[in-house]
Amino acid sequence: MSSARETDGGHPGRPERPGRPELGNVVVGVDGSPAARTAALWAAAEAARRGRALHLVHAADTDRRALFADAETIQSVREVGRDLLIRTAEAVWERYPGLSLTSELGRQEPVAGLLAAAGRHGTIVVGHRGLGGFATLMLGSVGLGVAARADVPVIVVRGEDERPETGTVLAAVNGSSDLGWLLLAAAEAEARKASLRLLSGWNVFAHVGSVATMLDDLDGTARRRVRDAKELADRVRRAHPGLNVEQHVETGTSTPGILIEASRGADLLVMGRGRRPLGLGPALGRVAHSLIHHAHCPVEVVPHTFTAPGTDADADDAADDAADPDAP
Repeated sequence: MSSARETDGGHPGRPERPGRPELGNVVVGVDGSPAARTAALWAAAEAARRGRALHLVHAADTDRRALFADAETIQSVREVGRDLLIRTAEAVWERYPGLSLTSELGRQEPVAGLLAAAGRHGTIVVGHRGLGGFATLMLGSVGLGVAARADVPVIVVRGEDERPETGTVLAAVNGSSDLGWLLLAAAEAEARKASLRLLSGWNVFAHVGSVATMLDDLDGTARRRVRDAKELADRVRRAHPGLNVEQHVETGTSTPGILIEASRGADLLVMGRGRRPLGLGPALGRVAHSLIHHAHCPVEVVPHTFTAPGTDADADDAADDAADPDAP
C-alpha cells in the first residue's frame, strides 16, 4: 500500500509543510565555575520553556584520575561533585520549583560525559568558559570539544547574566541546505513567543578576485542570496504559520562581524555546523568559532546531520530502526 505526499511548487515528493521538530530534553554541564552556574540557570529556563526535563551533569573524570590518584583522592572528588550537584539543583529549584530535574555524577571526562548524557535528541548547554578560562576571550576546551563533536544541538551561554529579552531569535543562514536546522530555530522562537530573523551575512570581498566569480556578477550573486533567504523564510512560514519570520541579507567585510553585531538584538543565535570532512574528526568553522567566542547572546550550534523528533527524517529513522533488529 503506498501513500502520496503533497508537493511544493510542482516538485514531486517534496513536503508542502515540513515536519515540525520537537525540542528535546536539556543537558547542562556544571563544574563549579560562575559561567557554569549561569549556564545551569539559563538551561533551566530553556527546559521550562520547552516543557522538558533538565539533566545536570558533573563529569568527575574519575576513570582517568584513578590511573594516578589514590582511592582517598577519588572519593574526595566524588564528594565534591555530589555537593556541587546538590547546590546547583537547589539553585534551580528555587527559581523553577516545578521543573523536572535529574542529576548525574559521571565517571567519564567532561566532553564524553555530556555527549553520552544527551543521547540522540537532547540539547547540551555549556558555559562560555570553565574553571581557569579567560574572562572574556576564550571558550573552555570542554565547550569547544562538545560544540565540535556533538551530534545534537549545543548551546554556549554568552552575554550578560540579566540581559533583557529582545523577543528575537536570530538564525545565521547560508543556503537552501539550512532548512533542517532552521526549522529547529523556528521551534526555539515559538517556545519563546519570539520572532525569527533569518540573516545572511555576505562578505563581498570573498567573491572578488576569484577565477569563478567576476566583479560583473556580484549583483547577480546578491540577488541569489536574497532569493534563497526568501525561499527559506517562506518554507519556515508554511511549517510555522503563526510565527513572525523576517529575512535579511547584509553585506560587509566580515561575515562573523555582521552576525556578532546582529547578536546584540537577539535572545539566541542559531547556526548550522558543517559536515565533517570525509566523516572524520570535528568540524567547527571560522564563523562558528567567532560567534561562540564573541557573540552578545547565547549561541546554538546545530549539526546538519541532526534529526529532531517530529520531523520527516526522524520518522524515516524510526522506520529504519524498526526494520533493523540490531539497531540501538
